[in-house]
Amino acid sequence: MYGFYRVASSVPKVVVANPKANAKEIISIINQEYNSNTSIVLFPELSITGYSVGDLFRNQQLLDSQNEALLDILASTKYISTIAIIGMVINFKDRLYNCGVVIQNGNIIGAVPKSFLPNRDEFYEKRYFNSGIDIKEVNINLLGFDIPFGVDLLFIRDDISFGIEICEDLWATTPPSNQMSINGANIIFNLSASNELVGKARYREELVRTQSSRCVGAYIYSSCGVGESSSDTIFGGDSIICEYGTTISRGERFCLESSTIRADIDIEKLKYLRLNQSYFADMKTTTTRDITLSKLPQIKELDRYIDNQPFVPSNEEIREEVTEEIINIQAHGLIKRLTHTNIPKSVIGISGGLDSTLALLSIHKAYQIMGRDTKDILAITMPGFGTTNRTKSNAIKLCQKLGVTLKEIDIKDIVLKEFEAIGHDKDIHNVTYENVQARTRTSILMNLANKEGGLVIGTGDLSEIALGWSTYNGDHMSMYSLNSGIPKTLISYLIKSFTTNIEIKDILLDILDTPISPELLPLKDGKSEQNTEDIIGPYILHDFFLYHFIKYGAKPSKILFLASNAFSNYPKDEIKKWLIIFLKRFFSQQFKRNAMPDGIKVGTISLSPRADWRMPSEAVVDSWIEELM
Repeated sequence: MYGFYRVASSVPKVVVANPKANAKEIISIINQEYNSNTSIVLFPELSITGYSVGDLFRNQQLLDSQNEALLDILASTKYISTIAIIGMVINFKDRLYNCGVVIQNGNIIGAVPKSFLPNRDEFYEKRYFNSGIDIKEVNINLLGFDIPFGVDLLFIRDDISFGIEICEDLWATTPPSNQMSINGANIIFNLSASNELVGKARYREELVRTQSSRCVGAYIYSSCGVGESSSDTIFGGDSIICEYGTTISRGERFCLESSTIRADIDIEKLKYLRLNQSYFADMKTTTTRDITLSKLPQIKELDRYIDNQPFVPSNEEIREEVTEEIINIQAHGLIKRLTHTNIPKSVIGISGGLDSTLALLSIHKAYQIMGRDTKDILAITMPGFGTTNRTKSNAIKLCQKLGVTLKEIDIKDIVLKEFEAIGHDKDIHNVTYENVQARTRTSILMNLANKEGGLVIGTGDLSEIALGWSTYNGDHMSMYSLNSGIPKTLISYLIKSFTTNIEIKDILLDILDTPISPELLPLKDGKSEQNTEDIIGPYILHDFFLYHFIKYGAKPSKILFLASNAFSNYPKDEIKKWLIIFLKRFFSQQFKRNAMPDGIKVGTISLSPRADWRMPSEAVVDSWIEELM
């Protein structure tokens, strides 16, 4: 389903040195995961015997019992296509290896030995086991199955390619998963036995999370639980599922019964991200043995949280950090431009709307950092035919409180003369009626900047740039585009961060509560009937579309699928309608982006032709629309 595959990390209740009891628990979990449409379920290190059996690993009775237990597991899962990765001991050439064994449909598919054996503090694995780091191109007979054995194995089916490492392998200076990922593995499974120490759980999650990011993949981790021996150490049963630097599921530790977590991994997204990471192409692959798996269970419904505001951090503390950082990026970008050009003044058109408010606040911060007189910020309000008293009043009051130079230039007479010059009837309220106003305002700002020795600061945001919601050579143009990297859904949070200033708090809150409008059409009873989102659609949807289209290269049908899961308050047909508008506008308005002014990139997405996005103006949208239909 759109590249999603369900994986699970399970921590079974273990009975130390009782493979038969452990096999019964493992069988129950595999059946449970098959019924949950899980493609692959991971178990901890040495999960059939228990990790903490000590010198019993070298006892033939335990090894025989382990092998019999595995046969029981295979017999009981003969018709189950869910893959299980189980930890067990393998005797190869009279040497014991700590292994992860892959089974499916009652067959043993392959086995991977542990490469790095801890032999310090509470761990002394070299007492029992050998490193398998050099084992490649080897096949062994395991319980009558001729199987590939070694560290050179990758397991493949459809879009999935996974590799296995075991506990300490991840903690090594160069984890085997690095090379596995370079060779094509997009999921890494780690069977582990990591004991609990104060502070270790946090470090362990960070290790798993960062490795998933480094590998541009998913990392699934399962560690032994509290059923293990507590003679000298305690095992909490940690289970973690991470995808490209984000923990998407984390199990509860210290459970007395078996526990399992699941997550739906977006393999399609991971594959796209790798196409965009140049270092992947630069790294040298090594020889692997690719083991083809049987058909995997497919999910029927997505069981994963889809954030409907992907540009906005959901965690309040992180969101506050992000907003502060963005404002600093904006301010210091402007500082660099002003100092480099040796221009003392900034000129900005202020409307009382979100975008110009944020730009003005960021300019003001830049001048405070530089220790410059804020009177050198020239804020120009330019009322036209559609300007409301509410927005004009808020713009004026904000400028006064900030101590910037405020100038009002009414554009109506100038616009009427423009209409007369081009022969346009002032009573025809079409695109010409609107765009003449927009270009008049930009012309005034440019000319005033020349007169005063200032830099015109653009206010258009990333969402408007994506949709081409600007007048070419009108609000489309400036000398420095301060908001060009910030989507509309994030701007309100940035403005909210300034409400700690009690003098401007009420003004900002009213601006945040004002409907988004270009205010270009005549008023009715003093109010604007021109609501941007009624015309082009909700910005919260467009930002969602933009994020998944640019960041992950998602096809339209997948974007619709994700949006339908993320937005319960919009019917699917309505989402589809606005998605079609987004696609058509995004493609048709590229010519504006190809001529956009300089502006700072603040997040992972930029539409500047000099930064992230290069696209011909003549690219056609037809195949994207067809794919959606």
